[in-house]
Amino acid sequence: MANKASSRLEWRINVPGGTSKVLEPESGAVGKIWVGLKGCMGIIVWKVWRVLENAWHIGVADPRKVIHCIKVGLALSIVSLFYYMRPLYDDFGGNAMWAVMTVVVVFEYTVGATFYKCINRVIATFLAGALGVGIHLVAEQSGDQLKPIILGISVFLFASAATFSRFIPSVKARFDYGAMIFILTFSLVSVSGYRVVELFELAHMRLSTIAIGTSLCILVTMLFCPVWAGCELHHLIHQNMEKLADSLDGCVTEYFKENGSEEDLKKKMQGYKCVLNSKAAEESMANFARWEPTHGRFNFRHPWKQYLKIGASLRNCAYCIETLNSCISSEIQAPPCLRKHFSNKCMKASSYSINVLKELAITIMKMKKSSNIDIKVAEMNFAVEELVDALKSLPTTHFIATTTGEESTKAKAEGVEGSEHPSPIIKVLPLVKVVSLMLEIATRIGGVVNAVKELARLAEFKAAKDGKPKQNQPTDKLVSDH
Repeated sequence: MANKASSRLEWRINVPGGTSKVLEPESGAVGKIWVGLKGCMGIIVWKVWRVLENAWHIGVADPRKVIHCIKVGLALSIVSLFYYMRPLYDDFGGNAMWAVMTVVVVFEYTVGATFYKCINRVIATFLAGALGVGIHLVAEQSGDQLKPIILGISVFLFASAATFSRFIPSVKARFDYGAMIFILTFSLVSVSGYRVVELFELAHMRLSTIAIGTSLCILVTMLFCPVWAGCELHHLIHQNMEKLADSLDGCVTEYFKENGSEEDLKKKMQGYKCVLNSKAAEESMANFARWEPTHGRFNFRHPWKQYLKIGASLRNCAYCIETLNSCISSEIQAPPCLRKHFSNKCMKASSYSINVLKELAITIMKMKKSSNIDIKVAEMNFAVEELVDALKSLPTTHFIATTTGEESTKAKAEGVEGSEHPSPIIKVLPLVKVVSLMLEIATRIGGVVNAVKELARLAEFKAAKDGKPKQNQPTDKLVSDH
């Protein structure tokens, strides 16, 4: 009875208001461990859920990535039959695993990247295998004492030469993967040939399995929802032009405080950053596009290098827009009266510059020559001339006199020396900087026009339908006074 009463013993605490609260005893070590495990499991489940959610968003944003994963699984399943099926396994044996490894390492997202790796791998394997077998025959004729020396020296020389070739820019851009496979295959054939008797059969099986793997990769990547590197590069340049036009519009609108949504302006103003960060992607796509066969509107000898020149011209414009964007957050700003004096001229020059960029974007997208581009460039040049004339007619004397009187009156009222106030000339400089940037942007847009015209000539874009005579006006001759 006493034990039963003691087991029901509990502590109570009186709380103001006439109520009491029961104090529960603390849980033991097992309870603490259980609580900790529950917390860890909750964190793990939450992180797994976040990973799955991110994966879902990536798949929804670009379903081609999901299709690429299915294509890789399909290629591996087909090539694995050489290992599972007895008739095929009897022909290739354990060497069938080289076909599986080939699919794993050469299957890429775009057709051009897959062609690049497949062709490099086949050619490098053939050359290294033939060279290794030839050196092995020479070493066999030299006797057992000189054989390891000849093989070791050959591995050293060819591996060193192939490694050095990877530092050459032209070789690295197009044959870097092939040089690495050459080193691997030549070393494998040379070293294993010292102990393996049937070296010819080893080289033949390796080359055959690699040919099977690369052929399967090419067929799968081209027949099932192909992703062409050339098309990706084409769309990237088109999107960069549109983003650049939107950024220029957003920056000029924000600086002169025209009507517009704040969120929309901020989104537009950040577009130039994508243009600045796209250099590596453009170079990679252009390199892979060279390996692709004729597809769609793109021939085998399509001038992909010209896309890199257009991208470089767009980045030159993006640098100026980045500087223009920094003027918005500058501490020293021009007075509102001066901004109003230049607002219409700057907005007009910006509008015509944007029209030129959008016309170029349409030209790239449709791959047709524009009959209006020369007219739009002439309008842009005329707007730039008006902006320069407005800059020359800047009412500096009146502004200085007015501002000096206002500043001196304010200084006397506050009891502050006039030297502590910024000079009126300093207040003019930010606006002059913005105007000069507008002129420089128009000049660099002229460089983009020339690059696109060169692409239209090299790629033989279709002529405009209206057949109007084109005005041969210079696109890079702007006002020399700026």
